[in-house]
Amino acid sequence: MVKGLVIAGVSPGSIAEEMEIQVGDRVLAVNGEELRDVIDFQYGISEEEFTLLIEKGNGEEWELEIEKGPGEFLGIDVETISSEGTKLCCNNCTFCFVAQMPQGMRATLYDKDDDYRLSMTQGSFITLSNLSDEEIKRIIDFHLSPLYISIHAWNPEVRVKLMKNPQAGKLPQQIQRLTKAGIAIHAQIVLVPEHNDGEVLTETIMKLGEHYPSIQSIAVVPVGLTRYRERLTPLRGFTPAEAAHLLDQAELWQQDFYQRTGQHLVYFADEFYVLADREFPETSVYDDFPQLENGVGMARTFISELEIGWPHLPDSISQRHVHLVTGTSAQGLFEKWSRKLMDHVRGLTITVHAIRNDFFGTSVTVAGLLTAQDIALQLGDLGGDDFLIPQVMLKADEPIFLDDYSIQWLEEKVNGRAKIVENQGTAFLEQVVGYSLGGKTV
Repeated sequence: MVKGLVIAGVSPGSIAEEMEIQVGDRVLAVNGEELRDVIDFQYGISEEEFTLLIEKGNGEEWELEIEKGPGEFLGIDVETISSEGTKLCCNNCTFCFVAQMPQGMRATLYDKDDDYRLSMTQGSFITLSNLSDEEIKRIIDFHLSPLYISIHAWNPEVRVKLMKNPQAGKLPQQIQRLTKAGIAIHAQIVLVPEHNDGEVLTETIMKLGEHYPSIQSIAVVPVGLTRYRERLTPLRGFTPAEAAHLLDQAELWQQDFYQRTGQHLVYFADEFYVLADREFPETSVYDDFPQLENGVGMARTFISELEIGWPHLPDSISQRHVHLVTGTSAQGLFEKWSRKLMDHVRGLTITVHAIRNDFFGTSVTVAGLLTAQDIALQLGDLGGDDFLIPQVMLKADEPIFLDDYSIQWLEEKVNGRAKIVENQGTAFLEQVVGYSLGGKTV
């Protein structure tokens, strides 16, 4: 087995650069202790004085005495979570999105990680069903917190049935053990009609609420279903009436938790409000937006940012036609604000393109799962106009869509100029009008 952690990056001007540590070197030990994973590494270098054992690219081993000043960083990024690789998911969930992926897509889209170290360092959701007692003890001893945990159901029988893993039934004891030790938890419930909704959902939320403040948030998100489910368990999505009923119940839970804890604690994904044709809750309902990255409160945050940037918009601009590309779930939001923008800024024309997801299936409505092929077919010829592409449609490190087509390919197909926009209101307004809110061209 290869030992140690490969160095993926060295920050310019850092201690690591000064010590001539290079990308490709391997960290073998800290203070004489061999490294199991990135947790050992991070805790080992948290002290102001420590010893590193480095294996250079040529096989030489360097023992380096490191001294850091207060607030100073070593300046090393490692390549993998551990020398043994990432812990993988051992469940076979009835609603698993990876199992609903077509063949021939980017390899990373088929990854099924379930690693508590990624949960603590990157906010990835884990299920706890692949953890040994020793690993639970390690989480407690190292106080690895917060953790992001996919709960789905508190009832052991329901959870085992949903996840098709006997180990999934240990969840109540695991949560009790973690919260008793003061581990902070952000919980997620993927909600499946007729499986873990109704009384099962009520029990799950009430049981989690008993563990406040260790349970810091509970996000309820709808099951995602693609058209690639031929040999999988038959499932369906929520109806508008069911979504409306859920949101009525959500308000009662939120009011109850707020009276008892000062936090609303349970938050429902934006898709439920779209499906029920409800206004998004006010900012105060989301508290400090603890699960924004999980699609919970993104619309309200975006609207709030638009309202802040609004007074800084110009009254008029040179004639400009810009195209907004989004998923069908956000169509109403963007059409509403586009009308307001065109009324406010003379010379501006906006066309909203709510792209139907033919690739995964029309029940997939979020922008982040759109492909370049669907966008190209439905945009047509833009005649050289600008079109806005949300960053969530692309890989984090390069402008590539889920189907591995590039932004340049899309520009050629639709005869337009792509503008990649972060999911942030000010950036959106600036790209729409073509100027920074300070008056400069963007």
